[in-house]
Amino acid sequence: MTMLDIKIELTTKPKEKPAPDELGFGHYFTDHMFVLDYTEGIGWHDGRIVPYQPLSLDPSAMIFHYGQSVFEGLKAYVTVNNEALLFRADRNFKRLNNSNARLCIPEIDEQYALEALKQLVSIDREWIPSAPGTSLYIRPFIIATEPNLGVHPSKNYQFIIIMSPSGSYYKEGINPVKIMVEEQFVRAVKGGTGEAKTGGNYASALKGQQIADKEGYSQTLWLDGKENKYVEEVGSMNIFFKINGTVITPALNGSILPGITRDSMIQVLKSKQIPVEERRISIDEVVEAAHQGTLEEVFGTGTAAVISPVGELKYLDEKIIINNGEIGEVSQMLYDTLTGIQNGKIEDTFGWTIRL
Repeated sequence: MTMLDIKIELTTKPKEKPAPDELGFGHYFTDHMFVLDYTEGIGWHDGRIVPYQPLSLDPSAMIFHYGQSVFEGLKAYVTVNNEALLFRADRNFKRLNNSNARLCIPEIDEQYALEALKQLVSIDREWIPSAPGTSLYIRPFIIATEPNLGVHPSKNYQFIIIMSPSGSYYKEGINPVKIMVEEQFVRAVKGGTGEAKTGGNYASALKGQQIADKEGYSQTLWLDGKENKYVEEVGSMNIFFKINGTVITPALNGSILPGITRDSMIQVLKSKQIPVEERRISIDEVVEAAHQGTLEEVFGTGTAAVISPVGELKYLDEKIIINNGEIGEVSQMLYDTLTGIQNGKIEDTFGWTIRL
């Protein structure tokens, strides 16, 4: 497939754009979306950019019954020089194919998907907000569309990209949030779908999030599904701990999503000569470090929030206050560095940005 394969139908009814202070996260959507079909025996075909619109699916479409779906999340930004750019979009499509393999979904052409995304963003460029802390959130996803109740991989799929102008993911913004360690439920296990970005992982996490919400916490910190001992992820983010000068994040073990922001943070830390380790870390080690006064910072990382400092951690009946409930020096540096690269204020020496 080439760019010549993408048909374009522009909307005749452009939507009114929301004010920057009304954005929130994931509430508004741009005028257009990209759609690509898959048919067994033909492959991926009929790529098109069309006006944003509802989907028409058979009630027996397999996505509704067996959850065969994957998705990604990335962003487009307007720089201080009024250039539009994407951040590590190639890595998102590579990870999408890794998720596809786990969910028995046919691989997409990553370069074609990137070119389609670039064209879609160019068409809806005016939807990229420019206020500080805002961006255009991009959601590529694939769903099984074959109308069949038999339990097998679907023979038909749709790959769709929608986009949403967004503000801060958390109402707290960059201010520290409170998280709660989940003691009863688990998010994923090694050998399951934890390292794939699929909807079922998020559905299984809703119960823990509901419990955290009721107790006044922003997110759930998940422990491993085997021993209920080792830290894995926090909500929809990867987690980092700064203990006695060293930044530690759980090693990718088959049940943890390999976050692209996570990888970016690790590279930035190494470039700043800040010690960083990817290894197993137990909740007991975290609590002990807090008791000894060596737990200096805790923060989550992800596309939506970029970085989310943690000011309080609740485990069992203990509430642990981290860095006096304030954002830490390393957390602030990482946030400033990544957002600086994304908005063009800092030179991208890593080769992460794609200018449109």
